[in-house]
Amino acid sequence: MKKLYRYPDKGYLGGVCHGLAIHTNIDPILWRVLTVFSGFAIIYIILWIFVPKAKNEIEL
Repeated sequence: MKKLYRYPDKGYLGGVCHGLAIHTNIDPILWRVLTVFSGFAIIYIILWIFVPKAKNEIEL
């Protein structure tokens, strides 16, 4: 089972959308669109605080 990590070096703001994209195998642009247009911003901030950073590109 994959764990959710954020990738601040790969993302625009906190790397949460990129982490969600890797975790769900969905393009990060779709996660970014959902974040901006669906009111996902509050959840994004919460995930940014609580989801750990990935130590490397391929985190196991």
